[in-house]
Amino acid sequence: MTVNPPPITRYERLQRLAKRFPELDPGAIETCISLLRLSNDLSAAYDTSLARWGLSTGRFTVLVRLYSACETEEGRSLTPAELAESSCVSRATMTGLLDTLEKDGLISREDHPEDRRMYTVSLTRKARALLEEMFPEHYRRVASLMSGLSEEERDTLRTLLAKVSTHLPAFREP
Repeated sequence: MTVNPPPITRYERLQRLAKRFPELDPGAIETCISLLRLSNDLSAAYDTSLARWGLSTGRFTVLVRLYSACETEEGRSLTPAELAESSCVSRATMTGLLDTLEKDGLISREDHPEDRRMYTVSLTRKARALLEEMFPEHYRRVASLMSGLSEEERDTLRTLLAKVSTHLPAFREP
């Protein structure tokens, strides 16, 4: 009868690799993997939740940004460039999002009041009604997700995530 040795943990595998690659920090790798898994799981959960309303994360982001502009910026319409920048997507991606939102009757495009080469984007009544119907459920889901953390822990988490994000260029730069 063959006795198999107990499986080694990922951390133990990382420690073995660190002997070959001194740059490898096992704790940094474990933390990064945990963050990546959470990011993927959270994205999938968001997608599932928003799909119930016929929205993707990108479409929802645009609608929320327009809703916010209407509510807090005195009914201001936004340009596609402003939407792309505040949504952290390219202008080409924004064009695609706006095309589908317009096709579904959730946004309207109007000529820019000061520049005839541009246009602005506004929510339709249909979009406002959709958002106002879905916001309570969405906000309950977010609150439930964060319910295991105290306000102090949430502050700490935001601070730590911001700190990590300042080092993202390490992956982007050659």
